[in-house]
Amino acid sequence: MDSSYVLSVIWFVLWGVLWAVYFILDGYDFGIAMWLPLIGASSDTDRSAMYRVTGPFWDGNEVWLITAGGVTFAAFPLAYAVLFSSLYTPLMILLFCLILRGVASELRFQWTNRGYRLICDAITFVASLVAVILLGVAFSNLFWGLPLEFDESKNFFMFRGNLLSLLYPYCLLGGILFVLMFAVHGALYLAWRTQGDLRNKAVYMAKGSYPVFLIVFLVYVVLTFTWAGLYKNYLASPLLLALPLLCAILFLLCGYQLYFKTNIGKALLSSCGGILTLTLTGVLGMFPNLIPSRLSESGSLNIINASSSAKTLTIMLVVALIFVPTVIAYQIWAHKKLAVTVKVD
Repeated sequence: MDSSYVLSVIWFVLWGVLWAVYFILDGYDFGIAMWLPLIGASSDTDRSAMYRVTGPFWDGNEVWLITAGGVTFAAFPLAYAVLFSSLYTPLMILLFCLILRGVASELRFQWTNRGYRLICDAITFVASLVAVILLGVAFSNLFWGLPLEFDESKNFFMFRGNLLSLLYPYCLLGGILFVLMFAVHGALYLAWRTQGDLRNKAVYMAKGSYPVFLIVFLVYVVLTFTWAGLYKNYLASPLLLALPLLCAILFLLCGYQLYFKTNIGKALLSSCGGILTLTLTGVLGMFPNLIPSRLSESGSLNIINASSSAKTLTIMLVVALIFVPTVIAYQIWAHKKLAVTVKVD
C-alpha cells in the first residue's frame, strides 16, 4: 500500500478525533452557557457560579478548535481552501460568536452593575447558542454533501449554492441535535462540579432535556444513514457497525446513570463517549471524502486529491506524536488542579 495513502488515512482519523475532543470539551462550556437563562434565572450568584465552573478551562478547550482547523489547513490544504471559501459567511459568524462569548465572559466580572452583567450574560447565551447551531448545521452539510463541482476552466472546486442552500431540514435538525446534546452534556458537567441548589437545578434540567435529545438523536441517525447516504462504508465493512451501536449504547447508558443511579460522574463519562463515537461515526461514514459533493462525485474532495505531500504529513505526524499527548497530559493536570466544587445554596 502506498505510504502517502497510509499517511492520509492516519491524518483523516486524527482529524476526526480532534473534532470529537473539541466537541467533548467545549461542548460543556457551550451547554452551561445555554442554560444561563434557566438554571441561572434566580440570581446573579447562580450565574456567577456557572461561570466559575468553566472559567479556568473554556479558553484551553477552544485550543482544540484551533488544532482541528490547523490540521485541516496543513494536512488537507485544498479542503481547507474550499471549505472556508464555500462557508465563509457562517464561519465568520461562528468566529464572531466565539469572540463575543469570550469577551463577555471576561468583562462580566469587571463590572458590579447588574444591568451590565445581564447584558454580558445575554451575549454569552446568544453567542453560544448560535455557535452550536452553526457547528451542527456545518457538520450535517458535510455528512450530506455540499453543492460543489469541479470547474475545469478555473481548475478549482466551486461552490454552487448560497447561505439558504445550507439550511435544508436535515441540516437544521443537525443544529437542533447539537443544541440538545451540548445542553445535556453541559447540565451534567455543571451538576458534577457543583453542590447544593445549583446542582439540583442542573440535574433537573439534564433529566428534562435528555428524552428530547434521545428522540432527536435517533431520528438524526436514521436520516444520516439513509438520506445523507453514510451507510455505504458500513455495509461494505459490517464490523464498523459496532461504532454507531456503541454510540447508541453510551447515550442510553448516560440516561440510565442519570435516571436510575443518579451517578452524575458516570453519566457525564457516558456522554463524553457518546459524543466521541457519534463524531467518529459520521467521519468514518464520509471516508475517503473530506467534503463530499451532493452534485457529482467528481466534485468531492477526498484524502487523495486534497492532502499535502507525504513529506509534509510525515513531519506533521512526528510533531503530533510529541505535542498532542503533551497537551492532553497538561489538560488532565489542569482539570485536576483547577477543578473545584462550587457550592451555592
